[in-house]
Amino acid sequence: MCLNKIVIVGKSGAGKTTLAGQLSTKLSLKHVELDGIAWQKDWTMLSIDEFRNRVDKALASNDSWVADGNYTRRAQDIIWQRADTLIWLDYPLYLALWRVLTRTLGRIFWNVELWNGNRETFGHHLNFDPNENLFLFTIRMHKNHRADFPRVLAQAEYQHLKVLRFRHPRETEEWLSALSNPLDFGQEGYELQSIKPKNS
Repeated sequence: MCLNKIVIVGKSGAGKTTLAGQLSTKLSLKHVELDGIAWQKDWTMLSIDEFRNRVDKALASNDSWVADGNYTRRAQDIIWQRADTLIWLDYPLYLALWRVLTRTLGRIFWNVELWNGNRETFGHHLNFDPNENLFLFTIRMHKNHRADFPRVLAQAEYQHLKVLRFRHPRETEEWLSALSNPLDFGQEGYELQSIKPKNS
């Protein structure tokens, strides 16, 4: 199976966008950054219907692509069913939180523009709403992903996916460095065992 259509999932701070950019360059894939589609000016999120429509067009207009981001409730069916490979960056929570902290401080200090003119501020994180506080959101995401992803991947509609689950950045880096061409999946030991539907 070729690495032609890849979706990268994982909690905040895992490095989804960074890995997607590396794979885009290495395998000549179109990089589809889901955050860039979802977040409009002034941190306004697209409606579900419009988001699904734009994601569908972005994927359909390219023969090969790598998409980074979760958006499981908004467009999982569109993205996962089109993909041939799913990469799950399942790193330790402490590492993800540290990365979120350093990334956030850097973005605020350097006033980094993200998507459509948006910038992070301390105000985004000085509350206890897990939908706005990225640290609380990351903790919740960590628990949800480990509970939900194996169950969802066992469903019949996702049996076509080649699933690679990396538990530490070293594994990801080793696999990426060994990936010499689009047909090479790298070393053994990173794939999830084949997950079959319960009714099969």
